[in-house]
Amino acid sequence: MLSKIQNHHKEKKAYVYIRQSTMGQVRFNQESTERQYALKEKALQLGWTQNAIRILDQDLGKSGAQSSDRQDFKLLVADVSMNKVGAILSLEASRLSRSNTDWHRLLELCALTETLIIDEDGCYNPSDFNDQLLLGMKGTMSQAELHFIRARLLGGKLNKAKKGELRFPLPVGLCYDDENRIVPDPDEEVRNAITLLFSFFDETGSAYGVVKKFGNSGLSFPKRSYGGIWNGKLIWGHLSHNRVLQVLKNPSYAGVYTFGRYQAKKTITRNGDVQSRSVKMPMDEWKVKIMEHHKGYISWETFLKNQEILKKNQTNGEEILTSSAAREGKAILQGLLLCGKCGRKISVRYKGNGGNHAMYECNHMKREGLSGNACLSIRADIPDAGISNRILEIIKTDQIQIALKAFENLAERENLIDRQWKMKIEKAEYEAQLAGRRYEEVDPSNRLVAETLEKRWETTLNKVEEAKKQFDIHQQKHSIQISKEQRLKIVALAKNIPRLWSCSTTKEKDRKRILRLLIKDITVDKLSKEKKVVLHIRWQGGAIEDMSLKLPPRYYDKLRYSTEMINHVRELAKSSTDDEIAEIFNRKKMLSSTNRPFTKKMISWIRHKHSIPAPKLKHPDECSVKQLCDKFGISKNVVYYWIERGIINARKINNGSPYWITLNPEKEIELNTWVKTSKRIKTTTNSSTNS
Repeated sequence: MLSKIQNHHKEKKAYVYIRQSTMGQVRFNQESTERQYALKEKALQLGWTQNAIRILDQDLGKSGAQSSDRQDFKLLVADVSMNKVGAILSLEASRLSRSNTDWHRLLELCALTETLIIDEDGCYNPSDFNDQLLLGMKGTMSQAELHFIRARLLGGKLNKAKKGELRFPLPVGLCYDDENRIVPDPDEEVRNAITLLFSFFDETGSAYGVVKKFGNSGLSFPKRSYGGIWNGKLIWGHLSHNRVLQVLKNPSYAGVYTFGRYQAKKTITRNGDVQSRSVKMPMDEWKVKIMEHHKGYISWETFLKNQEILKKNQTNGEEILTSSAAREGKAILQGLLLCGKCGRKISVRYKGNGGNHAMYECNHMKREGLSGNACLSIRADIPDAGISNRILEIIKTDQIQIALKAFENLAERENLIDRQWKMKIEKAEYEAQLAGRRYEEVDPSNRLVAETLEKRWETTLNKVEEAKKQFDIHQQKHSIQISKEQRLKIVALAKNIPRLWSCSTTKEKDRKRILRLLIKDITVDKLSKEKKVVLHIRWQGGAIEDMSLKLPPRYYDKLRYSTEMINHVRELAKSSTDDEIAEIFNRKKMLSSTNRPFTKKMISWIRHKHSIPAPKLKHPDECSVKQLCDKFGISKNVVYYWIERGIINARKINNGSPYWITLNPEKEIELNTWVKTSKRIKTTTNSSTNS
């Protein structure tokens, strides 16, 4: 060993690396710790001075399987790479690393910087091939040893779990008896709290609903403490959403013994470190699942049903294609609708002034860039009204007995709450009695102790009075009792179920819960050309039904004139002007699409929009005033004179339009003779009669 240690090694520092895998080893295997610290004396014997020896002991209690959490090992590798280390002293090679990656990286750096590695077996120079080969084999054996140890431990653990005998911390409400069997907690108050939690979830259908129920009832929930001075004791406190999920997702409450629900998975971080984290495994990958292993609070079927409800209630992560829990909002079909185009779940959008108008929309294809338009968008009141009418057709009066039974179930559930309160008061009274007995048993002359016990007794008595007051307040607010008169009133109201459904006091959330009891989901197809929407209803019993609903016309469709109106305008335009047509419509008290009297501009727009030609004002056998003047070589005054006195037939469409004159052959001869014989009519030489 001494022959390998040169002066240039002693000129650098000697690092003593100390590590034990767990804090339990540090606490109980102190002999190993002393042996590692004794390596400092060995370094002194090998020639290093006191100041040239550095002890690295910050990795005590940390596993050598990876280097991510071992800061002293990282420091050691860094200093070796900077040629600051002459030798590394360790009790054995496994203390440095049990990972081949970290071990060979350290060996390579030591070979480049000629750093020695010293353990109980000898001194090794990694730059020497034989020493490097030996160190490599030691590292491989160290990692293999870790694998063998883990395999033996986990194998024995799994074998015991397969027999249902492996003990682990049980959730609150379950405990081990004297024979190591899992049994319900002997504390009735704890059992009743667990029963209430499952009952409230069955009623509300959501974990937040359970939290709200416990809060409104003023109830606490137990929690079992593990470790420390509070080990095994019950702590009563506020029920949180996370605690509800822990209870609902634990199969132990269904009487099932499981092992392997969570497994460790290794991942690579951004820094390149290997990190181990716990991952929840699917139910079919659990290593052990023993049905009916112990007495539970619910059945396995109820447990699976609860998991399905929780899955439906998720609003984050992967989109769920099933109905979700009933939430607030006017859209009563929220969570039940599926898009008939992409198959995704349809969401609700509240638009308009103050968000009062609900819309059912599916934007999956637009969001994914598969289409420029939304898959579907319809007003919520259209399918809501159709489904509501269908539900009212299904619900019969004789089914009110089911409602009465449900009301009685609510009363039973309220009795469970009252029972929980009574047990809470009983527990407080017991603590007060216990504090009173302790006070009475103390020596009266020992005033310091007596005063303390007297204050504790007074505090417990105050807790009893406070619990009774809170229970009285709870009963006044939440008491449910149904009398014979109330039963008769409910039966009478059942005869008018539509009124109950549409009553303003009926909450939208209650309507949604009723729908979820009857309908599993609804696939929506919007047929824009046919102006209708088709609802493919899948009922809870498995029946399938299609419902077709008409879509209301769009605003611009409302402004469009009917085909009958357009044909009417087309017929009148053959012989009448726009003003005449408007006057005809107004005389008939007809209104435009905007509910206003017709005007010339409205008729002109109708003709322009539908390519209706203007009326032909001149008939083939008619002539104008100018044409008549040119024909006889007379002035316009003569023509107007004939028109005013009815000598010739002339028509005028309106006050601003010209005259159109009709002449037969006899009238033309008469007028020609009149012009020639009259001394007052002056003729022109270019008249057609003179020519």
